[in-house]
Amino acid sequence: MHVLGEANNGTHAAAIENVPFDEIRVGQTASMARQLTLMDVELFAMVSGNINPAHLDAKFAADSRFHKVIGHGMWSGSLISGVLGTHLPGAGTLYVGQDLQFRRPVALGDVVTATVTVTEKRADRNLVVFDCVCVNQDGEVVTTGTAQVIAPTRKVRHAAHELPQVQMIRHDKHDALLHRCDALPPVPTAVAHPCDESSLKGAVEAAEAGLIDPILVGPEAKIRALASAHGLDITPYHIVDVEHSHAAAQAAVALARAGRAEAVMKGSLHTDELMSEVVRKDTGLRTGRRLSHVFVMNVPTYPRALLITDAAINIAPTLEDKVHIVQNAIDLAKVLGVETPRVAILSAVETLNPKIATTLEAAALCKMADRGQITGGILDGPLAFDNAISVEAARTKGIVSEVAGRPDILLVPDLEAGNMLAKQLSFLANADAAGIVLGARVPIILTSRADNVRTRLASCAVASLVAASRRAPALALAAE
Repeated sequence: MHVLGEANNGTHAAAIENVPFDEIRVGQTASMARQLTLMDVELFAMVSGNINPAHLDAKFAADSRFHKVIGHGMWSGSLISGVLGTHLPGAGTLYVGQDLQFRRPVALGDVVTATVTVTEKRADRNLVVFDCVCVNQDGEVVTTGTAQVIAPTRKVRHAAHELPQVQMIRHDKHDALLHRCDALPPVPTAVAHPCDESSLKGAVEAAEAGLIDPILVGPEAKIRALASAHGLDITPYHIVDVEHSHAAAQAAVALARAGRAEAVMKGSLHTDELMSEVVRKDTGLRTGRRLSHVFVMNVPTYPRALLITDAAINIAPTLEDKVHIVQNAIDLAKVLGVETPRVAILSAVETLNPKIATTLEAAALCKMADRGQITGGILDGPLAFDNAISVEAARTKGIVSEVAGRPDILLVPDLEAGNMLAKQLSFLANADAAGIVLGARVPIILTSRADNVRTRLASCAVASLVAASRRAPALALAAE
């Protein structure tokens, strides 16, 4: 779990003023209210190291056996500390001790008000004793107890300290993608030359997750030795024994062409070696579409999946190529559940400039969409990255658009720009990526040795959903 920008809930006064020991009176009170959010719970767990599933796992907490004892009492107790350190006595307070009882669980969404009341003063140590109580929005007592502090002796007035903005970096968006595949059968997948630990383990993990039914294509003796060396059980999977990586690429493509595989997955061979077999005119998997790659990026600071294309196949695509690239991405977005995908066509600027060819291509693509040559999505461009992705940036520049600030797809000018953008999001913004090649007879999963398990499984999940979408029309036609 990581921490970045964006504020947690709660507000803070513009200035603070403490209450020194001499000004404190028995019976004096102070309060603070705060709503419990999931971010609060996760931040508390991260700071304290308390990862008790009764607090973090909704399914665990919902279990009736734990319902009466779980809750976030320690969080409500921390609110008491907040009142003492911020309001009464305030700045300069030293916490000596506390004795709290947690009477009732605090649930997500509850608004808890913590109130402290002075019950005793001891001048010898400037010690102040407080009665403490926390109640929820229904007036029910959740925490009671006492606290002892050493109060400050001099008056302090100064601007409130501005807390850093925080945001929880979540890696659960790909989980939703995987859950969509729960009801789907494993996709028969030809895995071309899985002859290193990374590629073979990736295929086995995807199979164990129920996403693919792998056909391992490569030197059988080498594959079995590799599996044995790394403790991988490959006994359930069929192996097609071929001599070397080039033959593995040919055989994997042939399996897909013959209908025995509904997807092809890259193993430890080079991408060019596999793709050269895929694009062969007579024996490959070409269709009327140009092949293109799509990254499905789950960026923690963006509210939905972001598709980036093309960052891996087409180096310097022409206008005609981009028609196919954007149509492939729109079709994928629909498979992923986006009813009308919004496509931002990126360039360096958001205005037409005859000296920047990509701005003219963007305008042409938008007009082609208007004329029905690209279907199923809403296109706008040229857009610079800032006003493509930010509503505020678009508004500042006076851009009125259905796409600007909320795209589902980013069409990049060329492979270099797309590859750098995808990797920047992964390594600087903690984004999760999944990748797939479209435009062939079957989806092609391009994995990298640098991919983590989550990325590999998500890529297989995308392929599974694409394969299922292609299978559905065939089944409907057969039923008729």
